[in-house]
Amino acid sequence: MRILIVAALLSLAGCSANSQYSEPWTVKAVGKTYEARDACLQREAASHATGTGDPASIGRTISANCQAETNALIASSNPHNDPVVTAAIRQDSDFRATGYVLKARGQYGGQARIAD
Repeated sequence: MRILIVAALLSLAGCSANSQYSEPWTVKAVGKTYEARDACLQREAASHATGTGDPASIGRTISANCQAETNALIASSNPHNDPVVTAAIRQDSDFRATGYVLKARGQYGGQARIAD
């Protein structure tokens, strides 16, 4: 009887495990696509370091220039094509691009921290 109880408890514990970690290659793929997207945004922002235009509009342009990397990030981190997740990732790309422009110009300080 005790063996049955232990077996039942172990199987229930396995059901409660975070499913994200049952597929570690997915977590790794998402991390790589984040890095690729951020690297693209930083590269593009560096070319606008000497400009005087509005950082937010330049950020949107930079984000559009990195659309392929953003699409790869969306595909890897949003397998169920949730439009809310897609919109959030696109908004995050615009936000980060604006931050990278400000950082490249030495004007960084007004936005939330951007992880490098």
